[in-house]
Amino acid sequence: MAKCSSFPRTQLMALALFVGCGAFLAGSVTAGAATGAKRPQSSNRGEITGKIHFQGPKPQPHPIDMGKDSVCASLHTGPVYAQDGEVNADGTLPNAFIYIKHSSATLPSTAPRNPVTLTQRGCQYDPHVVGVMVGQPFEVINLDPTTHNVHVIPKSNREWNVSQQPGSPSVVRRLQHTETMIPVRCNVHPWMKAYIGVVDNPFYAVTGKDGSFALKGLPPGNYTIEVWTATFGAQERNLVVRAGEATTADFTFENH
Repeated sequence: MAKCSSFPRTQLMALALFVGCGAFLAGSVTAGAATGAKRPQSSNRGEITGKIHFQGPKPQPHPIDMGKDSVCASLHTGPVYAQDGEVNADGTLPNAFIYIKHSSATLPSTAPRNPVTLTQRGCQYDPHVVGVMVGQPFEVINLDPTTHNVHVIPKSNREWNVSQQPGSPSVVRRLQHTETMIPVRCNVHPWMKAYIGVVDNPFYAVTGKDGSFALKGLPPGNYTIEVWTATFGAQERNLVVRAGEATTADFTFENH
């Protein structure tokens, strides 16, 4: 019987470590939105990527006066500005909500069990713009040492208005109908604003500091995507998604 060639013990240990690491890395790859919604990933899927640009003179930042609540004012060491109308340094837009408005493809619609969280921090809502699926838990928490009032003002869903004291339990609700966008206010602190996009599939995004977005794992088909902004209006576009391909869709907004 032929004998296998022998390896020094250190080489065998290195080989075992390499194989083990490769198995770990392969098993750690997951697909899904940050909110826990599963997005199918395969060569039979496509994606839509793009950037949201701003054209023209940038609006002047609007400072927030928190002087009427000394607790809120004490939470900041410098000026605080409203996020509506904000333009990034590179001329792109943050806080734009991108979602699938129509699709010829069948999209997953099962809501995740884990909640989307809106946090009251520094007497502001964080994040400023958030997406949630129909029926998914929507949680609001108060991390400030002052009382807030969470006032969700929808048109298609049920309105709710709840006070939250410091250290009180989180408030959890479920929104049962698609709606973009739902304003959130605080009746105690009128400068506090947020917006909720309620959608029926996991393919949505909110732009950040570089104005980019990506909707990945899309089944092939015809799509209408909409980009919503709080200050500069909304735009939509018809696109075709093909398997294994990325479709680019950039948008440009102006200050009218």
